[in-house]
Amino acid sequence: MNFRVPLFSFTLLCYCVILFINISLVLLIVLDENLHEPMYIFLSSFCINAIYGTTGFYPKFLSDLLSSSQTISYEGCLLQAFIMYSFGYCDLSLLAVMAFDRYLAICRPLHYHSFMTKRRLSQLVCFSWLTPLCIFSINILLTSKLRLCDINIQRVLCLNWLIVKLACPEADTFSNNISAYVIFIFYVSHGFFIMWTYMHLIKTCVRSRDDRLKFMQTCVPHLTSLTTFLSVIVFQYVYLRLDSTDLFQSLQNFIAIEFLIISPVMNPLVYGF
Repeated sequence: MNFRVPLFSFTLLCYCVILFINISLVLLIVLDENLHEPMYIFLSSFCINAIYGTTGFYPKFLSDLLSSSQTISYEGCLLQAFIMYSFGYCDLSLLAVMAFDRYLAICRPLHYHSFMTKRRLSQLVCFSWLTPLCIFSINILLTSKLRLCDINIQRVLCLNWLIVKLACPEADTFSNNISAYVIFIFYVSHGFFIMWTYMHLIKTCVRSRDDRLKFMQTCVPHLTSLTTFLSVIVFQYVYLRLDSTDLFQSLQNFIAIEFLIISPVMNPLVYGF
């Protein structure tokens, strides 16, 4: 609380930078007709998702820094949890779709344009967005039915797992646990799919210099984004599940929101350059 003004200034600057670089990249893709290609359409979706996710956190956090009491309504907490999860898993869906796009472009170049039509492109973008939104709507609906016996969340944002932990001891959380495991398995399959595409990409690219150049230009940024995303999410998941209280509070706060700082800044910069 002693550093409220510097924290507010730094957070506001961070949010403005995220908005600026992501909106700039989206506008660049929209305005330049040479960039109206599937890969860049997926990239613009990536940037829009970053704006969506960070807007679910930063405005509320900024108001909390200026407020004497950091409170949120139950409905607001559920909404924020929904945005956080759908944002994170939409990123993973988009990374999987982008990996598939690179696989077709490099490993199946003769079939690329016949397969990646405008209709197919729309279907893949809708899959990336609607699947996480529908899945986490059900997840949050199950959480909203739980009776809570506590109102304190020891984090700077609401997450579904943290809300479930506030449930009364006699509350039935079986359906919540089952849905969490199903979602986890579903999105782990995305990870295996990405690994499968890169196995084929690398096998194809070692044969030809042109393919190696294409790989460096389009797949290295994707791999950088993927590595950053997975590192942040795995770290976040382990930290949440272990619920460690041995770390400094400021470090705990940073770990809780790192996925809202690193990926939204890194991805547009990597792809932009």
